[in-house]
Amino acid sequence: MIIENGHNIAVHYTGTFEDGEVFDSSRERGPLNFEVGAGQMIKGFDDAVVGMKVGESKEITLPPEEAYGPRNEELLIEMDRANFPEDMELEEGMQLQLTNQNGQPVPATVDHIGEEKIAMDVNHPMAGKTLIFAIEIVEIN
Repeated sequence: MIIENGHNIAVHYTGTFEDGEVFDSSRERGPLNFEVGAGQMIKGFDDAVVGMKVGESKEITLPPEEAYGPRNEELLIEMDRANFPEDMELEEGMQLQLTNQNGQPVPATVDHIGEEKIAMDVNHPMAGKTLIFAIEIVEIN
């Protein structure tokens, strides 16, 4: 059977950055299950499994546009230091959770710490990165 949109599949994958650093892998926790074409996966990964069959493996390289998108400098926002607790020890690269106007959580990274302003990056942490995936099809339901 060949994978088409709408199929539920199980895959093993290992994701790496261009420098070879592994950022995620299903190998230690079991295969990832998802419906092909349902928008549950990043576009490039979803597209790559179409036409594959059980037991088949391949490696794909996804530019940012097919993964988490390019970095958007407009998503670098400055906040007053007064918005943070006085006793909070902020460090550049620290991950925090902000809240948007609708009360929804927004993951953010401390980008720069000034005396009066803190620059927060609310881009997805993988935005702007080329991702490489080794994919193996385990099952088609």
